[in-house]
This record gives sequence, structure tokens and C-alpha cells, in this order.
Amino acid sequence: MSERKGVLLRLDPAVHDALAKWAADDLRSTNAQIEFLLRRALAEAGRLPKQAGQMRRPGRPPRETSGAG
Repeated sequence: MSERKGVLLRLDPAVHDALAKWAADDLRSTNAQIEFLLRRALAEAGRLPKQAGQMRRPGRPPRETSGAG
């Protein structure tokens, strides 16, 4: 996966609370919910770059298997 960029985001507390609840309802972190919504808005506006990677699916990442054990 490519390197992720960090962004400081200031939100109204009520907006943050609503976003966090929505994220929990969708089984996402608040950060993942923000990215999901931004990607959807970019796609609807025809501005999502073709080279943008896929979002990781909700839930824990798959367990890495090693040859040992």
C-alpha cells in the first residue's frame, strides 16, 4: 500500500459526534468514514483521480501468514 498522508481537520463538535456515530453504524473508524465520504464526493464530481488506490475494506486486516509454524 502506498504511503498515507496525515491531515489536521478541525470540526464543529456536533459535526464530529454525528460523523463518529455514522462511522460506528457503518463499522468504520471516523478517519475511514471521512475518507469514504471524500472519495464518494470526488467520484460524484468527476474529480476522483484514476491513480487513487482502493480503500481498505472495513474490519481487521487479514492475518499475515508466514511459512513458519
